[in-house]
Amino acid sequence: MNEKALNTLEYTKILARLEEFAATPSGKEKCRNLTPMTDIREIRAAAEQTSDALSRILKKGALSFGGVKDIRDSLMRLQIGSALSIHELLNIASLLEAADRAVAYNRKDTEETPSDSLDSLFERIEPLSHLCREIRRCLPSEEEVSDDASPGLRQVRRRLRSAQERVHTQLNSVLNASRPYLQDGVITMRDGRYCLPVKAEYKARFPGMVHDQSSTGSTFFIEPMAIVKLNNEIRELQIKEQQEIEAVLTSLSSRAAEETEALSCDFHALCELDFIFAKGQLSRRQKGSEPLFNTEGRIHLKDARHPLLDPEKVVPVELFLGDTFDLLIVTGPNTGGKTVSLKTAGLLTLMGQAGLHIPAFQGSELAVFAEVYADIGDEQSIEQSLSTFSAHMTNIVSFLEKADQNSLVLFDELGAGTDPVEGAALATAILDSLLKRRVRTMATTHYSELKIYALSTERVENASCEFDVESLRPTYRLLIGVPGKSNAFAISKKLGLPDAVIEEARNYIGEQEEAFEDVLSDLENTRKALESEREEAARYKDEISRLKNRLSRTENNLEERRERLTREADEEARRIVSEAKAFADETIRRINKLTNDSDLRRELEKERQSLNQKLNAIDQKRLPKTPSKAKAVRPENLHIGDAVRVLSMNVKGTVSTLPNAKGELYVQMGILRSLIHIKDLELVQEATVSGPGMEKKRSHASRIKVSKSLSVSPELNIIGMTTDEAVPLVDKYIDDAYLAHLGTVRIIHGRGTGALKNAVHNLLKKTKHVKSYRLGSFGEGDAGVTIAELDYGQKS
Repeated sequence: MNEKALNTLEYTKILARLEEFAATPSGKEKCRNLTPMTDIREIRAAAEQTSDALSRILKKGALSFGGVKDIRDSLMRLQIGSALSIHELLNIASLLEAADRAVAYNRKDTEETPSDSLDSLFERIEPLSHLCREIRRCLPSEEEVSDDASPGLRQVRRRLRSAQERVHTQLNSVLNASRPYLQDGVITMRDGRYCLPVKAEYKARFPGMVHDQSSTGSTFFIEPMAIVKLNNEIRELQIKEQQEIEAVLTSLSSRAAEETEALSCDFHALCELDFIFAKGQLSRRQKGSEPLFNTEGRIHLKDARHPLLDPEKVVPVELFLGDTFDLLIVTGPNTGGKTVSLKTAGLLTLMGQAGLHIPAFQGSELAVFAEVYADIGDEQSIEQSLSTFSAHMTNIVSFLEKADQNSLVLFDELGAGTDPVEGAALATAILDSLLKRRVRTMATTHYSELKIYALSTERVENASCEFDVESLRPTYRLLIGVPGKSNAFAISKKLGLPDAVIEEARNYIGEQEEAFEDVLSDLENTRKALESEREEAARYKDEISRLKNRLSRTENNLEERRERLTREADEEARRIVSEAKAFADETIRRINKLTNDSDLRRELEKERQSLNQKLNAIDQKRLPKTPSKAKAVRPENLHIGDAVRVLSMNVKGTVSTLPNAKGELYVQMGILRSLIHIKDLELVQEATVSGPGMEKKRSHASRIKVSKSLSVSPELNIIGMTTDEAVPLVDKYIDDAYLAHLGTVRIIHGRGTGALKNAVHNLLKKTKHVKSYRLGSFGEGDAGVTIAELDYGQKS
């Protein structure tokens, strides 16, 4: 790709922004050297890597490449057997720590996490944790080698500290004894030797070696003879310490030399990932997307934005080329957005071919071009004696020599800078030459002749940048298929130019030109009307779609609710039937064990089979049938004490008062007394038998008792209910248990706040069938259960 196009279209500014997101020196270098590619497979692979990096950034955040140092020179030194410095070894440790972070970043959250194009790069990274830990253990910082780096170093440093302590002790003794001879009472160092600052006049009286003198000559720095031997010992130990440090560095370098191939692989993989993640970060910043690529010369940009303009202010453009036409001629007023549209097409093409995402809507399409040629801006040169026209024409000559069907050519103000008639003729001829060679071309112009050329020539299309005459402002919208209208007269009138001058100007325009401008005005008015109708139709369509979706969701919710209720009812019915069968069978078996009466056994077995048949029928139906409509109760048929059923609650009760004018009356249901409307009641017929039929009544009562004993559970669970819900249920349960002749019952109310327990105890106190009650003991449920003993003493 030619450098001139890269500079003209400001591609280098995109690379500068890309470089800001790279952290490693090699990654920044890759960003600076990124050039558009021409192989579609390489382009797609690079774009896929950018997409995968962006996806990871959005899911996990950006991967930090801080600490990745350029170790290539150090690796070369290791290969020839040299020992590395502390700084170089710490750079290797920093690289390995970044490698460890990268491996952790690549760890899959779940086994179902799909792989992507970056996995192969991450898999090449080896953290070499053992080498990194050893370097960090031995070298805490660039100024320090740890005492534990080697046994020899630890021993030398212990001896060195001991010698230094002895020197300080001896020096302090000399200092105290010779205080009048000293300039200051301090111990100082000169050339690695401990010295004392002696006044010049006492030099002869102070035995020792002179190592330095002050600039004024008033002080001599003398090493006392008493510590010369100790200073010599310290110096020897310091030399041994340096030798031990060099041995440690040599050992670490030797271990690193064994891993040069892995270290080199880590460095290059991390730098490559740094470069790829920089592309992902740039895409995130400019809200980019991966374009589709083709080799047929087709461009279709959806809501494309120039990446160097303020994203909050730039107006997206819809642009296509190379499908039904190969040449697009853009007209319109100055500062209307023609050049921006031209640059957007060219710059996004270069970015896409470099593997970068483009700031356009998902699904945008770009062609892969071998070359992009751009003639944009004023390139006049005083040094080369070139005018504006000559500079443009020099570029055009070059384009005509090199451009082919695999090229994209961009012209800004083609034919400008010379006589308008000749300029229009030259522009038409140049564009026609490129059209015959099937070169994809975009050109901006003010010439009406080129508008007519586009209207009359196949595979050539007009486009314009919209201008609002009322506000005298461009809208920056690119309208393909609509030639731009010259708004000079309208703008001038709006700005206050006298009508007489405007009319005089119209007389200088030929009839054909004026007719052409009128046609353009009619086209523009028609376009605006059609666009308004299309927007209104789109609004109606969106509204219909929203209503349809809302209705569909409502229907789905109703269907789901119906299915859920049906399913829950089925499950509850199955549970009740299953519990009833199991309890009945167990009760019959217990009775059979306790009695030897064969007739009673046969009668019980017959009853059990009958019960099983009924329960099986219920189980097959699973859901209860809808009860038949209750017979209406008339007020005059009701008497205080009548037995009735409350239909809405399916609970039996007794009439306490007669209906009032509104048809409302009080019904006693256990301990609950409630105001019920007469329409919610039905009379319950209770058969009574007296006199000679007393045995039949007792037989019927016995059958009721057996039936109750088969269906009443010895325990009741009311956990999760409110007191208003639980109290009538417990009251009915006690009645049923009494009829079933159960000795004790277990009421499970849980601990909670104690409200349920207190309500149950208050009810049991008032119930005459309850002999006593208590909280459960250990193994019975503790305080979450109440055990009640029923009283049958009043029973005859």
